[in-house]
Amino acid sequence: MQPYFTNDAVVLGILLCILAFVFYTSEFKDGFWKKFYMFFPPVMVCYFLPALLNWPLNIISGDESQLYFIASRYLLPASLILLCLSIDLKGVMNLGSKALIMFFAATLGIILGGPIALLIISNFAPDLIGANPSDIWRGFSTVAGSWIGGGANQTAMKEIYQVDDNLFGTMIIVDVLIGNIWLGFLLYGANLSEKIDKWLQADNSSIEDLKNRVADYKSKVDRIPKTTDLMILMAVAFGGVAVSHWGKDVITPIMENYSEALTRLKLNSLMSSFFWLVVIATTIGLGLSFTRARKLEGVGASNWGSIFIYVLVATIGMKMNLSEVVENLGLFSVGVIWMLVHVTILLVVAKLIKAPFFFVAVGSQANVGGAASAPVVASAFSPSLAPVGVLMAVLGYAMGTYGAIICAELMKFVSN
Repeated sequence: MQPYFTNDAVVLGILLCILAFVFYTSEFKDGFWKKFYMFFPPVMVCYFLPALLNWPLNIISGDESQLYFIASRYLLPASLILLCLSIDLKGVMNLGSKALIMFFAATLGIILGGPIALLIISNFAPDLIGANPSDIWRGFSTVAGSWIGGGANQTAMKEIYQVDDNLFGTMIIVDVLIGNIWLGFLLYGANLSEKIDKWLQADNSSIEDLKNRVADYKSKVDRIPKTTDLMILMAVAFGGVAVSHWGKDVITPIMENYSEALTRLKLNSLMSSFFWLVVIATTIGLGLSFTRARKLEGVGASNWGSIFIYVLVATIGMKMNLSEVVENLGLFSVGVIWMLVHVTILLVVAKLIKAPFFFVAVGSQANVGGAASAPVVASAFSPSLAPVGVLMAVLGYAMGTYGAIICAELMKFVSN
């Protein structure tokens, strides 16, 4: 069914009005809105309001709009550059081994979650799926590829296991729907991170130290921006985006020349243009953090980076259609159990090593969401932490196909 608004200029205006409304009302110090945002964090509302306008209201639609593509290809790399400008790389390195441990725990949770979910459903509710078991595990191999790596890994799994096109389309729905719902929970959890850290008995001093160091630097260089300052800021951001797009247009065809070797080594991500877009933009931002360009933080680099991230959040939310849960209930139930296994392993490991919830959330989203949403979750804790999400997501790209093949073979084993 056609949404009421299909013109992207109108849709963008609606999304920006939603973001402005949420930010304005979240500033209230008392009354209804203060109580409302105690239960529903602003970033989560920015995510779910566009989802409601998609379904059930059918006012806008992520399927009809190109705004997500624009936000992910232009605003995301711009935000990565701006948010990386003021990053303290030494502070990131000081985050220690717990960040990596939680990332690999998240990957393990996905590898084990798939076969466990299939085993549970096939034993306790075999009629819920109602499809050929051989087709099901092959189809879910593409979900594993997406949740550990990203779109390139997902496509690689489709080719490796010869997944039917119609089944592949259904699996994309499961992938996006479960991933987006879990993103909503993580955004909500970011607001409760202190309480969760207390339960985990976590030491988050390294995270607070990084946030404080970035905040201290910002306070030192803060000044009222002039038009010239903002022009330079935009030139750095979108000049960097231009270089990133040019770079990925040069590198991707070169990588495709070695497609057979890369496929054999399960490094399909290196043939993804989006992978190179994110890597180049992040590298530019980190490189500029060692130059005088770092002082652009004083005229609002991270603020603009955050604005771009929130526009991306709204466009991601607009793509979520909860009505598809009913249409794919059996496959959706497998996805839910799968995600619960992933979350359980994450929380158990975090409890054992006393890792902060930030590492749990970003480690999970670096796998499940990748570079498009890992910085979104990291920014929900603090804009200064967004680069941490990106760096972990890039690691997910590298792990994607390898982890997905292990998961697929385990699903094949339990399906026989």
